[in-house]
Amino acid sequence: MKNSFEFSVLFGGKAGDGIRQLGILWAKLLCRRGLKTFLYDDYPSLIRGGHNFSIVRAAEFPISAHRDQVNVIVALNEETIRRHQQRLSENGVVLCDQEIPEAQKAPSAQITVPWAQIVKELSAPKIMRNTAALASLVRFCQIPWEELAQTLRELAKTELNLSVAQKSYELSEKGHVDFPSKDKNQAFFFGNEAIALGAAAAGLKVFLAYPMTPASSILHYLAAHRERLGINVIHPENEIAAVLAAIGAAYAGSPAMTATSGGGFALMVEALSLAGQAEIPLVIVECQRPGPSTGVPTYTMQGDLEFVLTAGHGEFPRVVLAPGDAQEAFELTAEALRLAWRYQTPVLVLSDKHLSESLFSQNLPQQFARVEYKAWSGGQTYARYAFSEDGVSPLAFPGRKDAIVKATSYEHDPFGLTTEEPTQIARMQEKRLRKEEGLKRETEKMVGVFNRDAPVALLCFGSTKGAAVEIAERLGLRLVRPLVLRPFPTQTLQKALKGADRIIVCETNATGQLAKLLAFHGFRVDQKILKYNGRPFSVDELYERVKELL
Repeated sequence: MKNSFEFSVLFGGKAGDGIRQLGILWAKLLCRRGLKTFLYDDYPSLIRGGHNFSIVRAAEFPISAHRDQVNVIVALNEETIRRHQQRLSENGVVLCDQEIPEAQKAPSAQITVPWAQIVKELSAPKIMRNTAALASLVRFCQIPWEELAQTLRELAKTELNLSVAQKSYELSEKGHVDFPSKDKNQAFFFGNEAIALGAAAAGLKVFLAYPMTPASSILHYLAAHRERLGINVIHPENEIAAVLAAIGAAYAGSPAMTATSGGGFALMVEALSLAGQAEIPLVIVECQRPGPSTGVPTYTMQGDLEFVLTAGHGEFPRVVLAPGDAQEAFELTAEALRLAWRYQTPVLVLSDKHLSESLFSQNLPQQFARVEYKAWSGGQTYARYAFSEDGVSPLAFPGRKDAIVKATSYEHDPFGLTTEEPTQIARMQEKRLRKEEGLKRETEKMVGVFNRDAPVALLCFGSTKGAAVEIAERLGLRLVRPLVLRPFPTQTLQKALKGADRIIVCETNATGQLAKLLAFHGFRVDQKILKYNGRPFSVDELYERVKELL
């Protein structure tokens, strides 16, 4: 791994310059070359102005996190050079427009190309400077023109883009980079795309959501592919409507899901309890961002863990799953649909901006969970909430001639008729909670462990996986990651942490919510590494912070 190829590029400009699209095009070109690729996107909540940048890291080994240090800065404005020139590696280069005044002052090596002039001469929109910039980078990395042309034809889809790119490619100079090319293309997915595809693969039939960063792209992706995936996609008036309609769809027999961020989930909490009481399958994807309230809406944080674990009034079973990359996002979202329908209870998938909006070159699982449920076989009067040993009642759906299918938010008897009789209330509460035994059995082993015998254990959850995996490998640490946070996998974690001399927890929140959850379940936490400025851990930063503790 130490001698393997690795290369990072930072693209920077203001909102409206097409920085995100520039990073995506470069990342996808590298994936087509067979390189493992990861894209981290950083942008403010502005349509125009502000400062946007993307870091695309490529390597010959698996990666799912970015580095602070970069080999090339592609700057569409002078602010990018001022902000990021300290990131350049020893032989790093700034690629920028000749019209940027700061380019002439940059202390590091720089290559200037007349991107604005090219766009003007070809009567192209100003935003196509990003295409010109991409072409200069491709030329600098000695990648053949044909590969860029193919990428632009497939993704940009305009001849003018090709003309701008070709002119810039011809005017740019070759660099010293010997960029490798592999035989096999790499698949690439954003975290939210993987979530959407995992749900679709498991049998999702209805998706309802009100747009809220960073969950919005699940809605956009499923809407764009709804016919091919066979999913009804609905954009209702607000988050309350979305979750209630999802409950209604599931009551009618269609596997349904909604997605939101913390503020939207706060609006859904009463409906979460309704699904728990009515025993209706419900999947909610909660993509975290910094709070409270509006917080910092386009950045990342793992600050909703405690909220998601305990949201809702009353006591009812639930599952909380926390994927760490695109592969796990696909797999665990599919599993969420299966568990929700198998146990007729709410299941939450806990993502965050870093996972949801980063691009991973990973293959999605070929085997995955599918929706299954205990179906009513008929033959007698249908009791929607019939008592059973595992707490799960047989399901029937409205429209059957031989069944009256009830659903209620009130406490009820086995037929769904409201009751306030003490014994009946207690029995129904016990019935619902018996589901936790089966859920515990099915999720207990959902813990990722690397380097099991190392004396120092590093614990994390969710998107922190990307940086933590590399740190554990580099420093010889034991990495332990619970993929399920409720029911908490106590026994498996005890085995995973057995013999550890020191336990370090790293997470992106201010209060150590995973550390508190571990302590609540009787685990020792020796040290915490917390980050809460809206940005994720980079590989370099987490390495230094862990090394300080060691």
